[in-house]
Amino acid sequence: MIKITNLIIPLSYDMEMLKDIASKKLCIECGRIESLAISKRSLDSLNQQDFYFTMTIVVFVSGDENDIKALSSDRTVSKEMNFVYNVAKAKSLKKRPIVVGCGPAGLFAALILAQAGARPILLERGLDVDSRKKSVLQFWQNGNLDTNCNVQFGEGGAGAFSDGKLKIGSRDYRKIKVLSEFVLAGAPPEIMYLTKPHIGTDRLHEAVKQIRKKIISLGGEVRFNAVVTEILRKDGQVCGVGFAENGTYTEISSDHVVLAIGHSARDTFERMLNGGICIEQKLFSVGVRVEHPQKIIDDIQYGAFAGDPALGAADYKLAAHLPNGRNVFAFCMCPGGSVVAATSDENCLVTNGMSEYARDKENANSALLVTLLKKDFGSDHPLAGVMLQREIEKAAFTAGGGGYKAPVQRLDDFLKKRKTTAFGEVMPSYLPGTGFAEVDSYLPQPIADSLRQGIFEMDQWMPGFAYPDAMLTGVETRSTSPVRITRGESFEAIGIKGLYPCGEGAGYAGGIISAAVDGMQCAEQILKGSR
Repeated sequence: MIKITNLIIPLSYDMEMLKDIASKKLCIECGRIESLAISKRSLDSLNQQDFYFTMTIVVFVSGDENDIKALSSDRTVSKEMNFVYNVAKAKSLKKRPIVVGCGPAGLFAALILAQAGARPILLERGLDVDSRKKSVLQFWQNGNLDTNCNVQFGEGGAGAFSDGKLKIGSRDYRKIKVLSEFVLAGAPPEIMYLTKPHIGTDRLHEAVKQIRKKIISLGGEVRFNAVVTEILRKDGQVCGVGFAENGTYTEISSDHVVLAIGHSARDTFERMLNGGICIEQKLFSVGVRVEHPQKIIDDIQYGAFAGDPALGAADYKLAAHLPNGRNVFAFCMCPGGSVVAATSDENCLVTNGMSEYARDKENANSALLVTLLKKDFGSDHPLAGVMLQREIEKAAFTAGGGGYKAPVQRLDDFLKKRKTTAFGEVMPSYLPGTGFAEVDSYLPQPIADSLRQGIFEMDQWMPGFAYPDAMLTGVETRSTSPVRITRGESFEAIGIKGLYPCGEGAGYAGGIISAAVDGMQCAEQILKGSR
């Protein structure tokens, strides 16, 4: 397999064009190329005067690859090594490992353990993804919240109702395994090579379900509606978990427990802290969702090329570093998507962003977040961040008028500190409804003021971003975990052998890929001890 890098490819390319380019680079006839695949593709431009793809391809050829490579003096041509992730086989685990949480960290921890023959037991407080979709849709339509099955809890975790973005900046080789398993489960094949891959909520749901079926087919067990209430210990060693399943308390014995509970498991954080598990504060960010017409974002980013089907819906990445020590940044940008109700607590208001694979909705949306400082927490209590989140979410619930209606304000009105009395061009996509309210009524003043300054600076970098009719929907508080469950180099919780705090909820990941990789690493530690 031969790799060719740094190819400049027009938007209108096809595979025959790539084959012809490869034959010229390798100084061989096209007939000697047996197959060709894209390894990496990114979109680039020259001052919006031209758009093109920068690409890496891998080529399978007939004949000796060393001889063929020797024909080319081009520095962009090299030998490519195949990636193989080998799962160690479990040999001496006396008891089945338990994985708590069915988000990406828990799913991939369980998958690796299952592929190793360890027959893991996966416990999830919410429901399977199909039942979960029904519960979430009911909440969006009529405001009936199920506190154990919602956008935060259930099969697939919080990321199951997002854009399904797969941030792959990590250099960890395990990410290739994660992407490959998603493709095998039905995700779009192009996630293997795009620099900004996404699955989309609609296709992510099916992929999650197929991964669960694989775990079961390999001897694993998945139990839904199972709320873990106790980590059982003896002499500093995990010996199992206690959980409520359909209202009945049950205990399962195990020497290894992966704790992948997600960033919104506030009741579990409290129980663990009260049970002596070491938890510490972790800084996070809060803010709002901003919605623009997708066409406006396309025009800003692509200019005359806006609407080219090869480009798709435009996104953006913006950040402002303020003199007051805070950062303001766009997060989880969802082209052609919707703002969704994402609370897991009664009488609290939380938003998130979501896109389906096609990204074809009228509005673009993104979180606009402001980093918190330690002084914002108000105390040194390990759960002070959780308390602050809840305080802001309750204020937003009240501002929206109750019934899980979200508070909304035109961007221009927010910048000029005046009330919004009518919608402009942008209609908010949030369900179950909205009510006009000022951002200052639910965000702490230093955060709201920083948000104004950040938007002003972002508009300097991306002229047109401060679009007057853009809609601000509050409030976004769950971008990451407000705590860290401390662990050592063995990935085990401090002072508790066999307990593996894992993923975003434990404070060690930020997104689908990094959470999945963290889950894999915890599984590897368990398997290492079994050999």
